Amino acid sequence: MSALSPELREALVAAARSAAESAYAPYSHFQVGAALLFEDGVIVTGANVENASYGLSLCAETVACAIASHGGRRGGLVAVAVLGGPGGQVAAPVTPCGRCRQVLNELAGLGGTDPLVLCVGATEILETRLSVLLPHAFGPAQLG
Repeated sequence: MSALSPELREALVAAARSAAESAYAPYSHFQVGAALLFEDGVIVTGANVENASYGLSLCAETVACAIASHGGRRGGLVAVAVLGGPGGQVAAPVTPCGRCRQVLNELAGLGGTDPLVLCVGATEILETRLSVLLPHAFGPAQLG
């Protein structure tokens, strides 16, 4: 399924791993990093930021999407890597939560892409497409 070269795939995973080191997770101690790859080869990263009011916490993918949007990126999302674990130790593959799937869908929809999603674990990487993680997605096109 991977449309990424091994080098690009490795760079994307390394960027997510590096981003996880910046996570602020004093409550869950579960550090997550995300990396977004765009058509022009630029990688934008984000890490989770927790808050004592748990509902105000931000997931790594949402942070990365906000940074990308703030930087003027309105499409061209090719791939996403996400990883995480307790104390920053990656164990099982981590998938984006429902909120993040929707946020990623909005960003991908701006360029009409269906990005590859790499859910990184310690010994395996689950590769899927965003459309598989979020079937029957909705966005601006469906809302009018």
